[in-house]
Amino acid sequence: MSGRPQVTLKIATSLDGRIATARGESRWITGEDARAAVHRLRAAHDGVLIGSETAVVDDPELTVRLDEAVAKQPLRIVLDSRLRLSPSSRLMKTLAIAPLLVIGARDADRSLVAALETAGARVNLAPRGLDGLDLEAVFEALKTEHGVDRLLIEGGGRVAASCIAAGCIDRMEWFRAPILLGAEGRPSIGPIAMASLSAAPRFTRVAVKEVGADLWETYERAN
Repeated sequence: MSGRPQVTLKIATSLDGRIATARGESRWITGEDARAAVHRLRAAHDGVLIGSETAVVDDPELTVRLDEAVAKQPLRIVLDSRLRLSPSSRLMKTLAIAPLLVIGARDADRSLVAALETAGARVNLAPRGLDGLDLEAVFEALKTEHGVDRLLIEGGGRVAASCIAAGCIDRMEWFRAPILLGAEGRPSIGPIAMASLSAAPRFTRVAVKEVGADLWETYERAN
């Protein structure tokens, strides 16, 4: 993809790569130190992106919350092809703290567009792709129209898989907690339609550090 932001994928998982229990419980898999590191990551990026499932199920704020002052809150971005985000969500209730951009499909219900805009969110409509929205068009618009040069993706598994399959992840920040959730837990990365082992996306580990009881691993895309 040309003309897109530098994209970092943040994942917080159990040792066996799960982001939640089978029932969706995920607060908190990692500890306080790891969560503080994530807030510092947010502060270092222009935009923070999640999918609609994460927005609806987890109802996050996606704001930077640190003891020290934050120069600027990143643009919060939700990929929401059907515009399911509720005007009463935490994302909407915190518009005074940080801006919100909801990206829907071009065939989305215009009444839903109007409802979100009336509530104070920005809404962009993008073409559909093979699995939801056309990521190339979305990311190029984020850079050219919204000034997002550094983008942090925070979930969930389907969005992570789509971005990996599209080859647009430049860096991964992976936080691993010393717990096991088993095969019934929700995977951190959904299906990526990999045909063979030789086709597997490859990354190079460039750093590992301890953050409290958790491990923080940094990977860069292998050339």
